[in-house]
Amino acid sequence: MSDNHAVADYLEETYPDFSYKIQDGYIEGYDPVSFGAPHSSLLRISTWIGMGLILGILPAVGTVIWGLSSGMFWGGSSSEGNQAQITLYVGIAATIIVSVAAVALVHFGRRFYRQYRQETGRVN
Repeated sequence: MSDNHAVADYLEETYPDFSYKIQDGYIEGYDPVSFGAPHSSLLRISTWIGMGLILGILPAVGTVIWGLSSGMFWGGSSSEGNQAQITLYVGIAATIIVSVAAVALVHFGRRFYRQYRQETGRVN
């Protein structure tokens, strides 16, 4: 009786390397909309940070509104001197910076989805 338990290629049999793309094995008409799809944008950290920054636009817009209103209605402590204009300019700058960063991160996070759509022609 032989004690030869050798495997021809242990690594290949244990962790096979599939040479085809996952969408090649999809059934016609199947829409892979699951969270676990490899092209899903919901798996990317940059997408989530970008979506958080989209919500982060609200305080910046609120600062713009505060700067506008304190410049229009006189008599409050925030309208003394030049503070209303400074608040307005800071709010506008923050809104632009956060908006650009949010759009850039979401666009970067969805790069694999756009590649998937280009390769397969699918919508989902």
